[in-house]
Amino acid sequence: MASLSLRIDDDLHARLSRRARSVGITVTELVRPSLEQAADPRSGYVYSTQDEILSGVIQTLAIVAASVRKRSPELLEQGMADARQMLADRGLLAPEERQ
Repeated sequence: MASLSLRIDDDLHARLSRRARSVGITVTELVRPSLEQAADPRSGYVYSTQDEILSGVIQTLAIVAASVRKRSPELLEQGMADARQMLADRGLLAPEERQ
């Protein structure tokens, strides 16, 4: 079995250790499911430190979309359809949200 070594903040390690002890497992057993989920391409979006940047981009695009809607509703609809397709292709859109 492969081994993974990573550096984490001392406080985070202490919290992980406490949590693992409280449920009677090792830190490795506590963290392994998260790693498995992150590695599974079917699990969808994996949250990261880039989410704050992403939220700023989304807000900016919402402003642009509002402006485009006033000028050309058809252009906005086509852009939204293209965006939905791109998100669906990357597994970032739930099946019920696909149109």
